[in-house]
Amino acid sequence: MALPNLPTVSLERDGHVLLIGLNRPHKRNAFDRAMLADLSRAYALLESDDSLRAGLLFAHGDHFTAGLDLVDVGPGIAAGQFAFPDDGRDPWRLDGPWTTPMVAVAHGWCMTLGIELLLAADIRIATTGTRFTQLEVRRGIYPFGGATIRLTRDAGWGNAMRWLLTGDEFDAAEAHRIGLVQEVADDAGTALARGREIAHTIAERAAPLGARATLASAHLAREHGEAAAVERLRPAVAELFASADAAEGVRSFIERRDARFSGR
Repeated sequence: MALPNLPTVSLERDGHVLLIGLNRPHKRNAFDRAMLADLSRAYALLESDDSLRAGLLFAHGDHFTAGLDLVDVGPGIAAGQFAFPDDGRDPWRLDGPWTTPMVAVAHGWCMTLGIELLLAADIRIATTGTRFTQLEVRRGIYPFGGATIRLTRDAGWGNAMRWLLTGDEFDAAEAHRIGLVQEVADDAGTALARGREIAHTIAERAAPLGARATLASAHLAREHGEAAAVERLRPAVAELFASADAAEGVRSFIERRDARFSGR
């Protein structure tokens, strides 16, 4: 599948990994309506192309994102008009199910929407100098891209409310402490390299069907409770054992080599 040319989001295939780069650096990667639409289309591509086994979200320039460009986006929000293109997906990944693993890497400013983009990813990395703030309450609104749901879940109620209700700035050490990010790197280049390494590990070592089943089971437990997920554990693994990838996994174990998965 050919990659579309998106003005504010760069796309690059790196084997089975799709590199998605926020690319409005002259505006600190603040999201206007066009950039939201571009990221929406990029995510739709990631979810629809079976040759892609992982995604990596990062940013060009000095900052991950300064959040929403409220001058451009605000009137539409106030009017209740916040639709995404027909060929896109919700850039906050709230319109599940999502089946392709996503790694996100932040540096510089990671404001409002940026935190919510991280929370929408499966694995998150930041540089030591990354500065975070969820400052919507200081603008008369509140986080509507998932932070009230995901940050309370991932960081715990008190840790989430400390930052959601004050709009205060916090650093990468605090982001790591509360579980917003899983790793902290010294600089942007190191963080991006580490993100690519993790994305490639997923794409090259994990059977695509197994990775999707893992995400599906975890999401089922989160959204419908542990009992619903438990009920699907054995039926789902029986389905996987019937796949060509499972047969290849067994062969690779017997032959003591890395598996070569086909996604079937």
